[in-house]
Amino acid sequence: MARYSDAVCKLCRREEQKLFLKGERCLGPKCAIERRNYPPGEHGKQATFRRKVSDYGRQLREKQKARRIYGVMEKQFRRYFREATRRKGLTGTTLLVILESRLDNVVYRLGFADSRAQARQLVRHGHFDVNGRRTNIPSYDVRPGDVITVRQASRGNQYFKDRSQIIESTRAPEWLRLDLAGMSGSMVVEPSRNDIEIPLNEQLIVEYYSR
Repeated sequence: MARYSDAVCKLCRREEQKLFLKGERCLGPKCAIERRNYPPGEHGKQATFRRKVSDYGRQLREKQKARRIYGVMEKQFRRYFREATRRKGLTGTTLLVILESRLDNVVYRLGFADSRAQARQLVRHGHFDVNGRRTNIPSYDVRPGDVITVRQASRGNQYFKDRSQIIESTRAPEWLRLDLAGMSGSMVVEPSRNDIEIPLNEQLIVEYYSR
């Protein structure tokens, strides 16, 4: 399975904003944006003063930003876009709903991981059940009514013991329901655009793929 394996802080610097790819680190002084708020590379500082970005450039950057936030490779992202065009409703909003419904994102949103990358690793290692069945596919499409549970064999891990204390001070989005005592959560309804608090202009992504 293809995945990005370079330093993820470069991705935030390339987009010149925090994408929160490393969890708690992004909130502290070690965040790359706090230390070097300019694109990576030899001419990064000069790039800040480049000529005006074209419409295509803005569309490309927005698409890349969405891919990087959700940790999706180009081929899979394009497949999600095709799926969004087939469904009813606004294509851009539907695309974001599809991305938010990925199992790794739901695990992250419930608070079981600091970042989507960490959630993806936990899912791949088989720490979660979906509707009582072990599921290790990060891209699994979670539907309303599905219940995601930390497997009984994994609850003794120190990670999940510590995590339960952290989750107590957090709040899951309204479209999800968290049961901390049962170390589980469920999707109540599909998220609406207002529920997806991510700085993205999805219309630019639609324009990019509609060229």
